[in-house]
Amino acid sequence: MHSSDQQGTRFQRKPRLSVPQKRVLLGGGLLLATALMWPSPEVTTGQRIALPLVLTSAVNPGLTGQDAIEALAPKPDFTATISAGDTLSQLFERAGVDQQTMYQVLEADLTVLALDTLQPGNTLRFYMDDNHQLTRLELDFSLARQVVFTLVDGSYDVEEIHKQGQWQPKSVSGDIYGSFYVSASKAGLSASQIQRVESILKEKVNFSRDLQAGDRFSVVVSEQYIDGDASGASEILAVDIVNRGKSINAYQFSDGQYYDAKGESLARAFLRTPLVKSYRLSSHFNGNRRHPVTGRLAPHNGTDFATPTGTQVIAPGDGIVSLVTDHRFAGKYIVIDHGNQYRTRYLHLSKSLVRKGQRVTRGQPIALTGNTGRTTGPHLHYEFHINGRAVNAMKAKIPMASRLTKSQMGSFQAMVSQRDLQMGV
Repeated sequence: MHSSDQQGTRFQRKPRLSVPQKRVLLGGGLLLATALMWPSPEVTTGQRIALPLVLTSAVNPGLTGQDAIEALAPKPDFTATISAGDTLSQLFERAGVDQQTMYQVLEADLTVLALDTLQPGNTLRFYMDDNHQLTRLELDFSLARQVVFTLVDGSYDVEEIHKQGQWQPKSVSGDIYGSFYVSASKAGLSASQIQRVESILKEKVNFSRDLQAGDRFSVVVSEQYIDGDASGASEILAVDIVNRGKSINAYQFSDGQYYDAKGESLARAFLRTPLVKSYRLSSHFNGNRRHPVTGRLAPHNGTDFATPTGTQVIAPGDGIVSLVTDHRFAGKYIVIDHGNQYRTRYLHLSKSLVRKGQRVTRGQPIALTGNTGRTTGPHLHYEFHINGRAVNAMKAKIPMASRLTKSQMGSFQAMVSQRDLQMGV
């Protein structure tokens, strides 16, 4: 989102139930409960008799079944679809939510940092109580991802929801005439899928110089569907490019990494820490940490290194900078997407040395540590995410090996044969 104002936000306020409607709802519910518990004079045994239950809406008696359930479900008081130029403060103001409440939500968001990644087309839904207090905020990023803030005992809990859905593979192939990008796009690959293919094979082929007219490519891509609708998420399962008669290939194995047909890794291994020197760990990763006062889960999703302000931070692996921003509590921070479901975050920085969209390599300086945001002293908060979930970077099984072991090669070769059939290789 940008700071300039924009009038393109689409939103609507939902009417609340009137007092008579609420009474009808309550009365209907009591009648239904009474009917279910009332003993039948024809039942003389201790057996239960299954009776068809037809749910009707007390608001609209003409609705039954799922339509009645949806009619009785709580409705948001304010819904907004983000447009370019919208700001978070503008959206909360339009919903009638005060700034103090917005800051409470931002504080809860510190473990997820979802509000900083809102994009045009994302949807926000605000739910209020009778005193116009925000009780629930839903952020819809896609069909597969939702973040929900819920008011509990005066503060907000946050939950990140990921839907697995169904993943369906498909094969895309074609001849190269002109650039690889144009040829692959005409064959049906999306811009992000093409960029991913180029990233996977960047150590093997120069896409701007090596390819020539008549070369051929084949790709197996798996796409996610939620209730039959494409979510937009996809993964590259296999690639084969025939360049001047030579096959250049890559296959995604069960560990999520890419290897050529001989089992040699195509990805440079990650560094365990994003620092050149060793520094004391001032706070460890703890996904089950409980708040000392409320007793509710308040996970620490990263590892804190006690570093002096100005300490150089390096990229632990190759990737693309997806976010450089400031946060009220996280301070200056950077996010790097490393592809294949890997992502890293760096909080409380004093200075960024990279820009959004920039490609970085392992060991490249990306920032300087600092004391920005809500901290008790200078340090680096470092997070490592796999498939959208934070893991302990100091202990997690992350790509470190250069080739597959002999014991892995059997299942890998069987998978390669299957992928080759799908690609028609």
